[in-house]
Amino acid sequence: MIQRYTIFVVVILGFLSSVARSVRFDIQSGHTKCIAEDIKSNSMTVGKYSVVNPNEGQPMPDSHKLTVRVTSSYGNNYHYADRVDSGNFGFTAVEAGDYMTCFWVVDHKPQKMITVDFDWRTGVAAKDWSNVAKKGSVDVMELELKKLYDTITSIHEEMSYLREREEEMQELNRATNSKMGWLTLLSLLVCSSVAGLQLWHLKSFFEKKKII
Repeated sequence: MIQRYTIFVVVILGFLSSVARSVRFDIQSGHTKCIAEDIKSNSMTVGKYSVVNPNEGQPMPDSHKLTVRVTSSYGNNYHYADRVDSGNFGFTAVEAGDYMTCFWVVDHKPQKMITVDFDWRTGVAAKDWSNVAKKGSVDVMELELKKLYDTITSIHEEMSYLREREEEMQELNRATNSKMGWLTLLSLLVCSSVAGLQLWHLKSFFEKKKII
């Protein structure tokens, strides 16, 4: 029984790791790099970013500064930081859709290549489980059960969200097919009318010329 529970925990924790995005990337000075994440409404999201110091043990060069902005698909700002070498953000998404985190580096001559570490977590992975354990005074088993419960709830919400998106897409397809059907019918009527007018014009012309 314990082995089955352990396997189940490992599988679910694997799902937890899949909703967390930790990346390292390079940005050339004067350029912008954006990373998007699809977040459903009322989901918690947290992010942490930092510039990798090219001279470890020494102060960060002034050239290694970032301007960071987080926006929703509707263009609303959720985080903004100007000329920083590290920072973090956290919020509960009000709008469902793609959220964009954009990093921009000031142009320098000669150009610099800046390396950035970025960790972005949403949903269950965004929760601070260490604080949950401290506040609740729970043991390891209870903490894992809390994680499993929140994960299952998150999966259920995600499935509901995907069903809603699928219904929206089906409704859009039905509306598009209906419009295309009416457009096709209208095109046939226009073509038939034009052909009829052409025949009438040709008949009138031939009658005037007494050809027929």
